[in-house]
Amino acid sequence: MSTPLPHSRVRVQRIAEAAVERARLTVVPRVRARSPRVPFVTLVSLLLVGGVVGLLMFNTTMQQNAFAATELEQHASDLTSREQTLRMQLEVLRDPQVVAEKARALGMVDAGAPAFLKADGSVEGVAVPATVENKVPILPPAVKKPEALDPKPIIVFEKPGKEQKADAKTKKKSDTDRTSHRDGDRERRMSGTRTNSGDRSTR
Repeated sequence: MSTPLPHSRVRVQRIAEAAVERARLTVVPRVRARSPRVPFVTLVSLLLVGGVVGLLMFNTTMQQNAFAATELEQHASDLTSREQTLRMQLEVLRDPQVVAEKARALGMVDAGAPAFLKADGSVEGVAVPATVENKVPILPPAVKKPEALDPKPIIVFEKPGKEQKADAKTKKKSDTDRTSHRDGDRERRMSGTRTNSGDRSTR
């Protein structure tokens, strides 16, 4: 009677040999895959260029905004000054004296003294018609300065000295010499014209 033991032993031996061969296998080192550097460098360059351009645009925008803010502040200060000037002019126009002067320029007159009618039918006061003669002075009287602040002018006459007299004589003498020189030139011209006319007549 045959048993399957030899076959099972052979099978076990084969499995053991295969396991030993597997155990003797070594690990192969991993090969590093080199990624291309061109896309990375391009990306970094683009980021740097974009950052620089963005910074320049930001600085330009800030400078333009600063100029615009300065112009707006100047315009606001001008408008404030204009408003103050207009308010001062309005206060001057609201002055009662100015209003009264303009009213008189238009032909209006001041109201006279009124009369009041009582409940019993009697009249209190005397009504005075409004006329130009009954006008009330609007402007205050002119203030007269005291004599200490408004002294009379002092006129001082200075006598001519010797040098001034000598200068006056020299000036007078030079004027006389000029007139005599002019008269001599005239006489010479007249005599020259006369001699020329005599020569022409003899010819």
